[in-house]
Amino acid sequence: MGEAIEISDERDSARVEIIRRDVFGGASTDPLKHLGEAQTCFLLKEKSEWRDSWWVSDDVDALIFARQQGLVVRETIDVVMAVIQDGDLSPQQGWDLMQDMVDHDRRLRMPRRPEDLR
Repeated sequence: MGEAIEISDERDSARVEIIRRDVFGGASTDPLKHLGEAQTCFLLKEKSEWRDSWWVSDDVDALIFARQQGLVVRETIDVVMAVIQDGDLSPQQGWDLMQDMVDHDRRLRMPRRPEDLR
């Protein structure tokens, strides 16, 4: 996944904090809650080097907000379908992978059956 991206500029950090609180409902008592969503939104919207990137999330509120901001967003199901389309996974393998994620408390949109991933 590459190197971690650090937002070190104080003004940028303050803007991320505003997004975290105002958009995603982050509280001062839990400073890490929704921090990743806020940072991602800020980078994709405000930093030119990230504007052509897309955001992968299964958080419905984050997806809605990102789409309203004109950001390109994908869900896990979209990524799995692309990997299947490329021939690197079968539909059954993709479905099994996604089911394993659900079994480990990930909330994501699941197809009804493996064939729906084609």
